Amino acid sequence: VLLSSLAKKFIHRSPIIKFFFPSSTINRINHTLHQLMDHCFRSLARLSISTILLVIFLSSCSFTRTEAYDALDPNGNITIKWDIMSWTPDGYVAVVTMYNFQQYRHIPPPGWTLGWTWAKKEVIWNMMGGQATEQGDCSKYKSSPPHCCKKTPSIVDLLPGTPYNQQISNCCKGGVINSWAQEPNNYASSFQVSVGAAGTTNKTVKPPKNFTLLAPGPGYTCGPAVVGKPSKFITADGRRVTQAMSDPNSPYLASVVNGPGKNSLTPLVQCTRHMCPIRVHWHVKLNYKDYWRVKVTITNFNYRMNYSQWNLVVQHPNFDNLTQIFSFNYKPLTPYSSINDTAMLWGVKFYNDFLNQAGPLGNVQSELLFRKDKTTFTFEKGWAFPRRVYFNGDNCVMPPPEAYPYLPNVGYRLNLSILTIFMTSLAVFLIFE
Repeated sequence: VLLSSLAKKFIHRSPIIKFFFPSSTINRINHTLHQLMDHCFRSLARLSISTILLVIFLSSCSFTRTEAYDALDPNGNITIKWDIMSWTPDGYVAVVTMYNFQQYRHIPPPGWTLGWTWAKKEVIWNMMGGQATEQGDCSKYKSSPPHCCKKTPSIVDLLPGTPYNQQISNCCKGGVINSWAQEPNNYASSFQVSVGAAGTTNKTVKPPKNFTLLAPGPGYTCGPAVVGKPSKFITADGRRVTQAMSDPNSPYLASVVNGPGKNSLTPLVQCTRHMCPIRVHWHVKLNYKDYWRVKVTITNFNYRMNYSQWNLVVQHPNFDNLTQIFSFNYKPLTPYSSINDTAMLWGVKFYNDFLNQAGPLGNVQSELLFRKDKTTFTFEKGWAFPRRVYFNGDNCVMPPPEAYPYLPNVGYRLNLSILTIFMTSLAVFLIFE
């Protein structure tokens, strides 16, 4: 209907149409358009109100929430698995494991705090590899009170150096979990919990509700727990496989809320013009015939914070032609499948994987060598500098467009060479809200 109406108005008002077509032809076109509009209105009238409402409802369902969507890590999530390993007289023993399936975001010190709400009147008799932050009211238990009687317990990881008789596999890291891409063999954290007053069969046990995962930085929100397939466990010799009794889990967590301890980690920043705790310096260093070279320096201006297991994510169109990188680890991230324009950089173990506090040693650096693609390479309009930069998953503030260097006008002569002009630096700063 809208197209027919617009076409009618266009024909009436356009002198070009009137110039190329005689009036008799235009009248026939008008008549045809009138018939088309009448047919559309009659068809629309035959639709019931319920049909129209159904169409509107289906249209509204096509919109999804993207508040926590990360274009550089579209499938990133933390998955929590709750495996019931054995039954007890009034409940069960479970192993709870958190898997960090985020490519470049890790959980730094002081670590994670996992919480939930019990579905019934469950209690925690004892734990290994973790502990509840509060015991709660256990007064009704006269002897041997449970480890925790709270309806909404909060669990933290044990610290390194915990006695072996209190440990299980993947525990006792102080709540620190590395990212999946950076440490593919060390991206999980586990604890064991003995649950009472919970039921003793798969039909009577109810999954916990309202999971919460608190951590430094943006934080996380949890989806509902669902019952999945039981996990399988292989013995150390690889000759026997066992499996869990039941396995509810809550997948796909996304960063949306603040974590704990934010005030205690407030940056005490070295006095600089930008007053940001981190500076990323992207220096266009050398320009060869077929290659160009960049020096990247990360400087820590925070007097209160060391960054272990740091990482830097940089988006630039020339990363598909990266030839060599010195003293940093590199992994391509391909959030757009075939487009390789995003790189994850992090330090070499025991060499520069630890970024010290503000001071002479508070920086790490490396150089990158790119091969030029003659069809796209240019120094104009800031093309040589990153499009997006993340440090430890936090979005960095980019310079304004007018801050990027650009080629001079052809008619304006300078005594400096073009190479000298572009041996400039670009700093991007990490922002804390």
